[in-house]
Amino acid sequence: MSDAETLSHPVFDADNHYYEATDAFTRHLDPAMGSRVIQWCEIDGRRYHVIGGRVSRAVTNPTFDPVALPGAMYDYFRGNPEGRNPLEFLAGREPIRAAYRDPAARLATLDEQGLAGCLLYPTLGMIYEEPLAHDPEAVCHLFTAFNRWLLEDWSFNYADRIFAAPYLTLADPAWAEAELAWALDHGARSVVMRPAAPVTALGRRSPFDPMFDGFWGLANEAGIAVVVHAGDSGISSNGFAVDGFAATFSGEWKPSIKSFAIEQAIRDYLLTIIFDDLFGRFPNLRVASVENGAQFLPDLLGKLRSTAAKMPGYWKEDPVEVLRRHVWINPFWEDDVNVVTDCIGPDRVLFGSDWPHIEALPEPLDYVRELKEFSDAERKMILLDNVTELMTLRPA
Repeated sequence: MSDAETLSHPVFDADNHYYEATDAFTRHLDPAMGSRVIQWCEIDGRRYHVIGGRVSRAVTNPTFDPVALPGAMYDYFRGNPEGRNPLEFLAGREPIRAAYRDPAARLATLDEQGLAGCLLYPTLGMIYEEPLAHDPEAVCHLFTAFNRWLLEDWSFNYADRIFAAPYLTLADPAWAEAELAWALDHGARSVVMRPAAPVTALGRRSPFDPMFDGFWGLANEAGIAVVVHAGDSGISSNGFAVDGFAATFSGEWKPSIKSFAIEQAIRDYLLTIIFDDLFGRFPNLRVASVENGAQFLPDLLGKLRSTAAKMPGYWKEDPVEVLRRHVWINPFWEDDVNVVTDCIGPDRVLFGSDWPHIEALPEPLDYVRELKEFSDAERKMILLDNVTELMTLRPA
């Protein structure tokens, strides 16, 4: 009997992805805006997106047909025991599966995987704001079109089991508030954005600047979860590596500090959300960190405690407790979940497989074995209860 078969409750995956249809960004985009926003091009027989007039090579094949196998790099993230070149893991390709683009097919896949449901996030959508950040108006055009495609192809709630999150940018505060209102009107259970300081018409700003209070106020009032998902956050390597969102390994056997860009982005985001007292201003807000890992947590909590000691009276209550009350964490499946629960508590940890990406668990329920040391009640929190609470609207 497998570990999953011993469970007495359903399992809900808090981190699943689709592979965007080839017209996901253009179907609802005014063609006259194409050259300013996004278009397709063909170079040497391959198709690429042109974003803001520049060819994007962040993804080897943005048509996703063929595509690498789910969990292709599982052994690499388990420590690469055979010492293989990372590129070797990506040699296998297959035609795109219906489940990556069709909700009915995805529902059948959930049944095969033994999952009760999933939260669904973009693939390309998580990395296309930064290349267009110099043009905030174009960013809003891009994601207006994208979210209409998402609603049309997936809906925001399919069969009460697949919950796709519309992508929101804070590049324009008025657009963000209006788009959130639209998402709520169309049944969104969560919204997703990248962990980054957005570039606005006034320049780059903290996402917690009062100029965005209209957006955060509406999220607070509606009680909808804001998911901050790993993406291209524009983290600079400061010359130690070539900037831009692309593979850490580019054909050579050499590590790079780009491996830690995701950790830096979410750590800075969560530190600033507490430093700027967003939850003090909007006490009904709930934020989830998804696919950003969790190795940063001990350092994050240490910095909060240190700052609180150095600046007594700045916060009305312990900033660590504020973080634990308002923030949910989805660790990487290879992270030590015992450390994560020690930091944030078992009631704030989310299971997410990242399926069907190359970094994913090949079979989502393989994660159950990571929870052997936990009580039945704690396992149920991590595998079901916490995400159920998060995705339930909780109006103020």
